[in-house]
Amino acid sequence: MPEYAQKTKLYNHVDFLTDLRPYRNYKNLESLEDAAKYIEYHFEQYGLSPRSQSWRAKGNSYDNVIASYNAHKAKKLIVGAHYDVFGDQPGADDNASAVAGLIETARLIAEDQPELDYGIEFVAYCLEEPPFYATRNMGSYVHAQSLSESQADVIGMICYEMIGYFSDEPNSQNFPHTSLEQIYPDTANFIMVVGVKANTAFNQKIYKHMSADAKIDVQIIEFPDKDGLAGMSDQQSYWRFGYNALMINDTSFMRNPHYHEKTDTIDTLVFDKKTAVGDACYQAIVNLGD
Repeated sequence: MPEYAQKTKLYNHVDFLTDLRPYRNYKNLESLEDAAKYIEYHFEQYGLSPRSQSWRAKGNSYDNVIASYNAHKAKKLIVGAHYDVFGDQPGADDNASAVAGLIETARLIAEDQPELDYGIEFVAYCLEEPPFYATRNMGSYVHAQSLSESQADVIGMICYEMIGYFSDEPNSQNFPHTSLEQIYPDTANFIMVVGVKANTAFNQKIYKHMSADAKIDVQIIEFPDKDGLAGMSDQQSYWRFGYNALMINDTSFMRNPHYHEKTDTIDTLVFDKKTAVGDACYQAIVNLGD
């Protein structure tokens, strides 16, 4: 498919999610349901037989949306993104950008029908954001726990988290530690593979395939432990059950001034680069068997 068509699809997904009112936070159940139905509809259109995974938190019911490719395969790779937002803001980068990427990845896999020796489970999570962040009520925890309970053979998990904000302005990239300034670019036009050293074989394989012939600069960082910046999204839930997991991220508040603000709008995203991120992720996802 031509790149402009992919870019248009990504834009349309972000546009739908950011236009939902009231905003997609845990208090607004109708908007969360509308988002879930939108994701489910597209998975269904791609022939991926979506299903819901429900649980209760604070007296309400919430849903993950799950779709599978090669469901009959014993081994499986998880690719996920959360569709809820923090507070009253549109959440274009956090995390409509990632949900759009998830939907588009699922479409490409379903259309291309790659021959793989593993299955892929696409999961759109609810309740990643506070007040449920880092608790057992996160949608990703619910899903990871279900995998553990069923003794699933999981290759690993790839978390899409904020993959749409980029800048070509010098010194647009910040860092949590000054030592990193000597290692990584100071221009915020790259995408980051974020992992922990305990999962280095998995991390490096994803990085290798993402960066090969990519139309965007792909960087990797491996933190020594799972605390702090290393685990700031749904990948943390899978670590709790002993699974390999990493995050694909534009470095969040290290570059994006609109993080968790009302200004996190669709016009702040760069869809050319976002499309390139999706293409790079696709290459990693379908080449893990190499």
